[in-house]
Amino acid sequence: MNIQAQKGTGKMAMKTRLRIMNFFQFFIWGSWLVTLGSYMINTLHFTGAQVGIVYSSKGLAAIIMPSLAGIIADRWIKANRLYGIFHVLGAISLFIAAHISDPMTMFWVIFFNSLVYMPTSALTNVISYVALEKAGLDTVKDFPPIRVFGTIGFIIAMWVVSLSGFELSNIQLYIAASISLLLALYSLTLPDCPTSNEKREKSWISLLGLDAFVLFKQKRMVIFFLFSTLLGVALQITNTFGNPFLHDFGLNPEFKDSLVVQYPSILLSVSQIAEVCFILAIPFFLRNFGIKKVMLISMVAWTLRFLFFAYGNPSGVGFTFLLLSMIVYGCAFDFFNVSGAIFVEKEVDPRIRASAQGLFLAMVDGIGAYVGAIASGKVVDYFTVDGVKDWQSIWLTFGAYTLVLAIVFAVSFKYKHDRDAMKEVSTSH
Repeated sequence: MNIQAQKGTGKMAMKTRLRIMNFFQFFIWGSWLVTLGSYMINTLHFTGAQVGIVYSSKGLAAIIMPSLAGIIADRWIKANRLYGIFHVLGAISLFIAAHISDPMTMFWVIFFNSLVYMPTSALTNVISYVALEKAGLDTVKDFPPIRVFGTIGFIIAMWVVSLSGFELSNIQLYIAASISLLLALYSLTLPDCPTSNEKREKSWISLLGLDAFVLFKQKRMVIFFLFSTLLGVALQITNTFGNPFLHDFGLNPEFKDSLVVQYPSILLSVSQIAEVCFILAIPFFLRNFGIKKVMLISMVAWTLRFLFFAYGNPSGVGFTFLLLSMIVYGCAFDFFNVSGAIFVEKEVDPRIRASAQGLFLAMVDGIGAYVGAIASGKVVDYFTVDGVKDWQSIWLTFGAYTLVLAIVFAVSFKYKHDRDAMKEVSTSH
């Protein structure tokens, strides 16, 4: 075998190793993120507010940990080693969570798990970028096809838990703990990510992403970040209560044996499949319509998501509504999450671009997720009588929320679309 062929084989092997890492990274989350709410409500008999509090831990962790973990990885511990340490701690916390039946204890354990899991998503990207560069590969071209294996892992985990009948069981947490421990061991085989002396010259303000707060001097960016946060609320609502909603159809004898009730996570996985499809359409929509219209499309899609839930059921036209709700989720998620990140990259000064992206994620996955989890739990409890939830009223309330967001956003966000400038940015993603 000649040298060129050996290099080609080495590059393929590295891509495969990174695909495996991304696959298991999101397999862990897919094992429990969308089904833990059903387990807590149906098996542990938590209230909606208690479930919301447990899920709010993810938002709190997203505000606190990613920047701190980045500083640690930059200054003291190699990213691949820190990645393994976090997954060991994550495995321990998930194992403990499987034995808990008290709401506040569950909150603290899941909060700890979120503290150590949330940074691993960013560390996955860091490890991938370093490994691809070492292998002489193009990160812009070669990383997205690797990252998509994370989405595949999330979907397959949902299918495994659902088909195995573990959605209402603590077995889902044991599965996630086992894979987390396996990934920690696997991290020992990944390429080293050296700490950077260059990063040590930066101020703590820059490292924490606080320099991006200068963007709040611009009214347009204040409005953009505010509505991004409010849309993050909508995302957390379905993460927390989508699966419990589908399980509750089992209370109706007509639907008790339906596939929707038996395997709700499989139906919900259509949302992730739709994500993969809609993300391919983002460059076209951004280039031709601009961020304002794309964000409005996302808000309308969120409204449709909730309306289809409100009038959906496991049979006939009702099932069509449920299926449509899963499909529009892909548009609702991608058109504000991914498009928003592209908009930030285009609009801000390159010197604070990384900080601005961190701020965007903190607003959506941190503050938005926290508020969404708490508020949605209270709404669910408000429409619960004698343990029976009025899901139609619940989803119509959430639909009204996103519709109002769309109307106010359309009036308040002033933005002149520059087609040529956005074309340059969108084609680079």
